[in-house]
Amino acid sequence: MELEQYNFSVEENQENSLKDLLFKYLYHWKWFLLSIVIALIAGRYYLKYQTPLYEVNGTILIKDDKKGELSELSAFEDLGLLKKSNNIENEIEILKSRALMTRVVKELKLNIQYFIKEKHLESELYKHTPVIVNVINGDSNLLNKYASFYLTIESKNSFILKNEEGEQTGKYKFGEIIKNELGRFIITLTNEPNYYEGQDIHVRVAPVIDVADQYRSALQINPVNKSSGVLMLTLQDPVIEKASNIIDDLIRQHNADAIADKNQVSKNTADFINERIQFISRELSSVEGEAEDFKTKHKLTDVESEAKLFLETGKVSEMSLLDLNTQLQLSDFMNEYIQKHSGESELLPSNLGLSDASLSLQIADYNKLILERNRILKNSSEKNPVVENINSQLQGIRSSIKESLNNYKGALQIKLKELTRNDKEISAKIGSVPKYEREYRIIQRQQQIKEALYLYLLQKREETNIALAVTVANLKVIDHAFSNGALVAPNKSRIYLSAFLIGLILPIVVLIILDLLDTKVHGKKDTDFVKLPYLGDIPLTSSKSKLVVLEKDRSNIAEAFRLLRTNVEFITNKSVGENRTVFVTSTIGKEGKSFIALNLAASFALSGKKTLLIGTDLRVPKILAYLNLADKKGLTNYVMDQDLSINDIVFQIPEFKDLSILPSGPIPPNPAELLMNPRIKDLFEIVKREYDYVIVDTAPVGLVADTLLISGCADCTVFVARANYLDKRMLRIAETLNKEKRLPNMAVLINGADAHSGYGYGYGYGYGYGYGYDNTTDLPWWKKIFQKATA
Repeated sequence: MELEQYNFSVEENQENSLKDLLFKYLYHWKWFLLSIVIALIAGRYYLKYQTPLYEVNGTILIKDDKKGELSELSAFEDLGLLKKSNNIENEIEILKSRALMTRVVKELKLNIQYFIKEKHLESELYKHTPVIVNVINGDSNLLNKYASFYLTIESKNSFILKNEEGEQTGKYKFGEIIKNELGRFIITLTNEPNYYEGQDIHVRVAPVIDVADQYRSALQINPVNKSSGVLMLTLQDPVIEKASNIIDDLIRQHNADAIADKNQVSKNTADFINERIQFISRELSSVEGEAEDFKTKHKLTDVESEAKLFLETGKVSEMSLLDLNTQLQLSDFMNEYIQKHSGESELLPSNLGLSDASLSLQIADYNKLILERNRILKNSSEKNPVVENINSQLQGIRSSIKESLNNYKGALQIKLKELTRNDKEISAKIGSVPKYEREYRIIQRQQQIKEALYLYLLQKREETNIALAVTVANLKVIDHAFSNGALVAPNKSRIYLSAFLIGLILPIVVLIILDLLDTKVHGKKDTDFVKLPYLGDIPLTSSKSKLVVLEKDRSNIAEAFRLLRTNVEFITNKSVGENRTVFVTSTIGKEGKSFIALNLAASFALSGKKTLLIGTDLRVPKILAYLNLADKKGLTNYVMDQDLSINDIVFQIPEFKDLSILPSGPIPPNPAELLMNPRIKDLFEIVKREYDYVIVDTAPVGLVADTLLISGCADCTVFVARANYLDKRMLRIAETLNKEKRLPNMAVLINGADAHSGYGYGYGYGYGYGYGYDNTTDLPWWKKIFQKATA
């Protein structure tokens, strides 16, 4: 059976990666606790220096004239089959427009703020400020740039002005004109009872446009639900009263604009009617004067009674002439108005009573386009493609109106000629009427025409004035701006939760980074990538003695070596009773291979097996030093001196009757050549016959070739990798040697594993937690902390 089929894990039931990861982090619980405490303290200081914010809400209703007309197809809007009116979206954009918010900022003077120092923060005084900065008309320097200064009230008559650094720049009286680099302005005292005498009042000035943009960004406008026209305006600010005033004034400004837009047509119509009334009034007075002069001159009283019969006949003709002349006058007035007001932005009078329905419809369409164009120009320019398109449409409609008026006037003139001819025929029949009657009738006709037109214009003026009086805005306030006074920012719960999570996550991130940067071997997982059989691990020990396996010793490290002893028996592939030669090697020096070899040999000896420990590391021998013994003859002497026998260089330890040691002897100048001597092979053949187990402490394979020269004498190889010391990439050396079969039956053993750090495993059955040899005992305290933090 091939060795690769086995993976000798110390505790197979702890392979769960999530559990290992949890144990690894729990080992550093002190760092997590410290990080969380620091994060919570930082969160506390963050809250301490944050300005509190309060939320103010107001709700409005968007009126829609078409809303009352219920549609059977409204149910399909939710399915996306019909598009809803974009009236609500338009109103939202208008409410958030820069022009509207700029007027609010100017009216409430939001670009000038007043602060007083309270504890760790500056609190805005808003309308409770004891002073007001008044910019002199014509000097806008202070309103178009950022400025900051302090003033200290000495008394109700004077104050001290300071710059932003707190340096005094002058002493002034309230109401005195101040001239400096900020411009010309006056500071006056308000009626606020608390005028903060002796305290520094911080005044901040910002450009109006920037302040307007700031509040536009902070203002949130959202529909209450999809099917209604109710909007909720939300604004967060440190001062509740200030946010309430902004929302209320924004709604008021919007309504004022909407009413002005709706009244624009009626106002222009009223101006036109008043102008024509004045003109007709003068003409009517002139005609009435002519009638009065005619009757006075000819001493007439009731001329019409004599021509009653003929007038009855011509009544219908006269009424038609009257109507046609009225329409002709109106068309002349309209043509004159169009010629006089040739600008494209002027509205045309509507509802004058022109009998041509198509002409009235064209005037209404023209006025509608004029209003749309003026509304777009408030937030755009003449170069806007939409404006250019509307201008093109206006030019076409205006030409069409002129043509329609000319055609309408021509048709009226044709009818007038026909009626005039009929009227002449009637007049000819009144030949018997005296000349005075005929002359008076001409004057009377002119009087009636002027009077009818005058009365008509008076009626239209009243209708227009009523329309102006009853115009209402398209926004209705449901709830004025209101706040319940609850703090919305900073959110203490959220800040503390965030601080807690940061304090929790930060050590994890640091540990992950350290883990990514860490290339050392720590445990079994670090050996998985090389696909080598795993023997187990030897824990750290705090014992100063290198020989930790003693008789009747039940410590954890002793149990670990007993478990290692059992695993080694499995990898030798030999029958019970056969000799087993075990090589103990490593990649580099100081990985504890001599420590492992010594205690493994002691473990086999304590089991009653006749065991020999051979030191073949001729370059850095350590076995005698670990046993606190003086230098003795060893392997080097055996090879160099042909007269020496094995018994001459082997000795026993008193504590272990079955353990013999063959030290390496003095350090030779040519270790590799010495190991190639035939006497080495003869030595192994002899000891294999005399001992049950031969444990060989060899040189590191990553540094020298000594071990490979005698690898044919081994039955198995224990490859020692020291935890927290060996670079895991160097395990590739062991993997290569195993693939090439240069070291027989190789298996990896982790030395110095620290179970507390999340790597390695525990041993024993309730005998405490005294882990194996701790090689950090002699390190400085700060190195111990760093090593444990990166473990």
